[in-house]
Amino acid sequence: MKVACIFPGQGAQYMGMGKEIAENYEAAMNIFDRASEKLGIDMKKLCFKGDEEELKKTENTQPSILTTSIALLEVLKLKGIKPAIAAGLSLGEYSALVASNAISFEDAVAVVRKRGQFMQEAVPAGEGTMAAIMGMDKGEVVQCLKMASGYGVVEPANFNCPGQVVIAGHTKAIEKACGILKERGARKVAILPVSAPFHSSLLKAAGEKLSEELSKVVFNEMDIPVVSNVNAQVIKDKYEIKKLLIEQVSTSVLWEDSIRNMIGKGVDAFIEVGPGKSLSAFVKKIDKSVCVYNVEDLESLDKTIESIRERLECV
Repeated sequence: MKVACIFPGQGAQYMGMGKEIAENYEAAMNIFDRASEKLGIDMKKLCFKGDEEELKKTENTQPSILTTSIALLEVLKLKGIKPAIAAGLSLGEYSALVASNAISFEDAVAVVRKRGQFMQEAVPAGEGTMAAIMGMDKGEVVQCLKMASGYGVVEPANFNCPGQVVIAGHTKAIEKACGILKERGARKVAILPVSAPFHSSLLKAAGEKLSEELSKVVFNEMDIPVVSNVNAQVIKDKYEIKKLLIEQVSTSVLWEDSIRNMIGKGVDAFIEVGPGKSLSAFVKKIDKSVCVYNVEDLESLDKTIESIRERLECV
């Protein structure tokens, strides 16, 4: 059995995430304390019982999800679960890099808070947006985007799984593209409630600012392989990490290809570590033959540990 840990990105957050695990495991609570100390904000209050609008602010959302994911990972480690490989969707890639010891938790949580600020500031409010496209081949989606490009920047942001592509760009161009996609037979087209056109070329300025922050970070060689969003390949070495994290801000997330690459390397079990189950749903659509688990609270933790132990006993 070869296990991969996968980590969610922005949009997975919810009030109360991580609370139950942290209250039952000191190792998890310690991660929330370390984040609070590093950032100078009460991370427990923000995640467990804070104001939902505060949690939705990108500069708060990103460190909150990262902190919750790593707190849950610490408990998995206590239970004897060690992944053979890791990946994360967008922001989640930082959690994967922490899991591999390529970057310290403190450095990662500080960087993603800045990353959130830079991404938010890159495009004036209302000028950019994103939309999810369901039930259409990715090649057809890309063709439709070309037809709307006269209205502004409109690009594929996430290739999540078969039949689901997220697009990003100027609001007018996205609206035009959505109309074309509906006409061409997309099963569902939905404008997303996001504050910026993430993973589009409109965020290149955010990447440039992020570069300065990443220059202050010491990267280590990875204990386990990490698959990059940018090219769906295992990151070669610590010297490649910074470049890929900068590119990631303004280029497409190749999630489907990343999962297929890991399966090709022998992964037959995926554990989504963090709030929500979106990545689990994507993996199931990509390949129904692999086992998929998630860990976000006590119930899902116990269920995952029990299922994995049962599988190991049968091998």
